[in-house]
Amino acid sequence: MTDDEAKAALAARVSRETLGRLDLYAGLLVKWQAAINLVSPTTLPQLWLRHMLDSAQVFDHVPDSARRWIDFGSGGGFPGLVCAAIAAEKRPDLRITLVESDMRKGAFLREAARQMGVAVDVLTRRVEDVPPSRSDVVSARALAPLATLCAYAMPHLGPDGICLFQKGARHAEELETARQDWQMDVTTIPSVTDPDAVLLKLENLRHA
Repeated sequence: MTDDEAKAALAARVSRETLGRLDLYAGLLVKWQAAINLVSPTTLPQLWLRHMLDSAQVFDHVPDSARRWIDFGSGGGFPGLVCAAIAAEKRPDLRITLVESDMRKGAFLREAARQMGVAVDVLTRRVEDVPPSRSDVVSARALAPLATLCAYAMPHLGPDGICLFQKGARHAEELETARQDWQMDVTTIPSVTDPDAVLLKLENLRHA
């Protein structure tokens, strides 16, 4: 899939207003990237495929009942800010919190959300220092091994809360390691942007 095809695929599933917000976001990211390493520079030519569409696919697996969502290690806003832009259109009752320890990245997230007109909470602190949030959804992309993500997520999961973790080619190995300390019901969802990647949906997470 080309970057233009990825943008077209995203345009087919959101309103013109939401696509405009994402366009604005993409422009801001490229501008700020010159001063802050928000994403790997090699991925900028495929921004819509590698980051925008890749993040948007997470939104499809959020339960209809969800009201609180916390995204760990948001970085340049993936997947949390992309999903917040979609939620502004499709799920205005869904409140998304972005957790990013880097102060400069946090400043970018706040400014991007402000210019996009998207309501999010941005916490510039380490995941381990965030008070329990009783969230319905916990997400993360390219942050830490799965076992560590489970430990991060556990204090934040509300009743029936789920985890949505984007993982690469070594997801099966990470899952095997995580199951030494954690029990969970796992749904492995193929990524729409990368044949080697998956979205792991974890339910009923508990200590082994």
